[in-house]
Amino acid sequence: MTRRLYHDDVMLRRFDASVVAHATYKDKPAIVLDATAFYPEAGGQLGDRGTLGGATVLDTQELDDGTIIHLVDGTLPAIGTNVTGELDWARRRQHMAQHTAQHLLSGALLDRAQAPTASARLGESALTIDVTRDRIPDAEIAAAEDLANDLIDDDLAIRAWFPTADELAQLQLRRDPKVAADIRVVAIGDFDFSPCGGTHATRTSQLGSLRVTNAERYKGMTRVTFTAGRRARAELFTRDQVLRQLATRFSCAPADVPAAIDKASRDAEAATAEVTQLRSRLASMIADSFHGTGAVIAAMPGDADLLRSVAAKLTAAGRDALLAAPDDTGTTVVLFRAAGSSVDCGALFKKLAATAGGRGGGRPDRAEGRLATRIENWGESVRTHLNV
Repeated sequence: MTRRLYHDDVMLRRFDASVVAHATYKDKPAIVLDATAFYPEAGGQLGDRGTLGGATVLDTQELDDGTIIHLVDGTLPAIGTNVTGELDWARRRQHMAQHTAQHLLSGALLDRAQAPTASARLGESALTIDVTRDRIPDAEIAAAEDLANDLIDDDLAIRAWFPTADELAQLQLRRDPKVAADIRVVAIGDFDFSPCGGTHATRTSQLGSLRVTNAERYKGMTRVTFTAGRRARAELFTRDQVLRQLATRFSCAPADVPAAIDKASRDAEAATAEVTQLRSRLASMIADSFHGTGAVIAAMPGDADLLRSVAAKLTAAGRDALLAAPDDTGTTVVLFRAAGSSVDCGALFKKLAATAGGRGGGRPDRAEGRLATRIENWGESVRTHLNV
């Protein structure tokens, strides 16, 4: 068995060890050492990365028999070779912070929201805790977050050890151990005691801060997404930058951005309503400009929305509307059939598209689309196809 140096010193980032075996993991080369400071993926925490001699450690995993393997990119050191290992310390330190934050938040959710943790995942892109309570009020989530941050500010000592059977019996563990022997416990002051084999900070102040970013229902439970440590700073700094950019754009203070966005939304809704009203009036005027009775076959400037509005006005008056809007890159087409008409709009569009190219279609009573070429003689083209 590989001696787990991180159990003795979680802050150890450089060590010497001997290669005792070569292995393969998912078709990738790996090595086994007699001792390692690299943490293998387990308990929701990702495996460590770094270097071993001249090889890059891409991941660290633990096999079912407890063997720790280091997946490497590069030439495998020969068995018996002494190598120096060095952790990607920024990554490990973040893992320690977020794993400690998970323990802290799980304890706080149990204390403030009566929500026991069912599982946790400390991934590359998201940190989540699934708790066995559905529909937790926002106020209780906020209270748990406040408690966790108060404990961070208190700079509590964090201890990880293998208690004796008598010691273990005296501890009030937050959850039951997953193993029957060699139970390792992580204690955050006197607040939380959890069986865990992972790596953790040595004091709560090393977390900096903890922030719950989302809470949603998930499979009859609640999934709480959070951030902590360097990741929290990076995310909060990014959001601050976005907020400041919005404040500059709206010419207001960052705190006034929500009100500025609300005003902009109201103004946009009012402008949209006004445009809709004006479009309807314009459509009525255009429809009224086509004197007489019978089908209206016409080309006009505008977009598909305007063509639809005009067509709707015409069909309401009992007239077919076969309208087009040519532009530099093609022709927008809208075909509406009035009640009692025998024009097949869908079939007509297919014939036009077969001649000019394009995409679209529809039903006998209504069709629309975009032709690939500009049709100057729209009326003649439509009448030709209507007579086929």
